[in-house]
Amino acid sequence: MIQQIRAHCSDCNGQGEKINAKDKCKTCDGKKINRERKIIEVHIDKGMDDGKKITFAGEGDQEPGLQPGDIIVVLDEKEHPTFKRDKTDLHMKMPITLTEALCGFQKVIKTLDNRELVLHVLPGEVIKPGDIKCVLNEGMPVYRNPMEKGRLVLHFDVKFPEKNELKPDHLAKLEKLLPARSHVQLPANAEQCPLVDYDPRHSQRSARHEMYDDDDPRGQGGPTQVNCATH
Repeated sequence: MIQQIRAHCSDCNGQGEKINAKDKCKTCDGKKINRERKIIEVHIDKGMDDGKKITFAGEGDQEPGLQPGDIIVVLDEKEHPTFKRDKTDLHMKMPITLTEALCGFQKVIKTLDNRELVLHVLPGEVIKPGDIKCVLNEGMPVYRNPMEKGRLVLHFDVKFPEKNELKPDHLAKLEKLLPARSHVQLPANAEQCPLVDYDPRHSQRSARHEMYDDDDPRGQGGPTQVNCATH
């Protein structure tokens, strides 16, 4: 019986080359590869996009007889608590009160480069909920052209007063100052429909069941159950 077994040479480790002990490198012990730590400085240019790749050619792993690899750095842009980037534009939400929306305001905004911008709206320039305005040349710098910048886009969110903040005498004064409300001719057979707060978590069917539960003095909601005639 003859058995054939293949195994790496213990002297050359399958490389086909043996280095004499006196000629071996004391650092790598004849392996021709030495691990070392190298610090690479990555320069981020102004205006680089998320996912931008920066390549360092020939700085990857090196092996005898093979071309050295590359080191590729991929930028991962961190979210900002105030600004949201859209290419070269910066978007931000700006809450304002109803008084500021009707009578004008001044706001101070700190930019990403720690500058302070004063934004002002003149009295009478009404800001409606959802209005969008912008400041030119105050967004992100353009890549490889940092002197040119995008826009700073402002999304206005008008905060209306709460129910307990308005008193009857205040409402009477406001009604005199604001444009008159439209007059509505009520039909004779019209039905009065109260408005309730909308909750997207509840459907119209569940709201009806809750209404039945409130109307039932015994606490038993829903329609009355009738026994089957066959029992």
